[in-house]
This record gives sequence, C-alpha cells and structure tokens, in this order.
Amino acid sequence: MFKQFMKGHRHEHGHRSWGRRHRHGEFGEPRRGRRERAFEQGDLRIVILKLIADEPRHGYDIIKAIEETFGGNYSPSPGVVYPTLTLLEDQGFAIVTPGEGSKKLYTITTEGRAFLDDNKATVDAIFKRMDEVSRRFRGGPAPEIVRAVENFHTALRLRIERGALAQEQIAAIAEAIDAAAAKIERS
Repeated sequence: MFKQFMKGHRHEHGHRSWGRRHRHGEFGEPRRGRRERAFEQGDLRIVILKLIADEPRHGYDIIKAIEETFGGNYSPSPGVVYPTLTLLEDQGFAIVTPGEGSKKLYTITTEGRAFLDDNKATVDAIFKRMDEVSRRFRGGPAPEIVRAVENFHTALRLRIERGALAQEQIAAIAEAIDAAAAKIERS
C-alpha cells in the first residue's frame, strides 16, 4: 500500500491519486468512490482551538503542528487556517496579540476553554481519529529524516560546486559522513 501511496495510481476514470492531500482536506486511498477526509465539517476549527489551548501559536505554527501530526502527509492550506483563526476570534474563542514583526499570536480565551471543556468528547474523538489516520500513513520515512537528508545532499553538492577540494578537505568530509553513518547504525 505504501508503494502505491508514494507512486500514485490511476483510478478507473484515469486521474492519478497520490495518496497525499487532495482538495478539501481529503487524502488517502479511495474507498468505493470516496476518499478519506482529514477532517469532517467543523473539525479543523476544534483542532486549531485545541492547539492554541495547548500553547499560544502563530498561524504558521498551527499549520506545521497539523502537518507533523499527519507525518507530513497532510498540511492544511493557509487559505483555510487563517479564516478559521479569524472565525475563532470573531466567536470570542481566541484573541490576537502582536507577535514578531507582522505575525499575530493567537491565544485561547476563557470562552474558548469553556467551549473545549463542554465538547471534550468531540475533541477527544477528533484527535483519536487523527491519530488513527496518521498511523496508517506513517509507513514512509519520517519527514524530519527526509529534510535532513535533503539538507545534507544540498550542502555537499554546493560545497563540491564551489571548486576543487584539497586532500585534507576530502578526508574531513569523508570522515564526517562515515561518522554520521556509524552513528545512524548504532541508533
């Protein structure tokens, strides 16, 4: 299933599904014509409120937290997150305080905490479903490892492109790579 997820596959109608995020927060393998949705109607509002209840956050931090929850397989768009934050503010569930530069820091209000408390069963069910969906799609490499490998590859390529390396530099780079490989094997 993971290989299909990574390669994508064609549906009977000829379009390609990659197993990643689709329109309207849908992702995953289709089931009898339907894709599994990351969130049901209204769930994202509750997820965002819970995240800012855990700690005040910027919109970007909320997007990253949700992306990490899904192992990098789903990331809500800013076009969905920021209007939801505005809605929470309009409902009196969140307040905005100035952050670094032009960033807004969202913090939960007393009314927001009361809403979460009153809807604890729903909040727990949403996060349980998110955890189940996340586990199904965590068969691939962790996004943190993929990012680190890409950073390594880029750094090595850029260094090599800068010009010829002296023998000492070649030895130092090879030693660093060998040390990293040994450390990975031991982990």
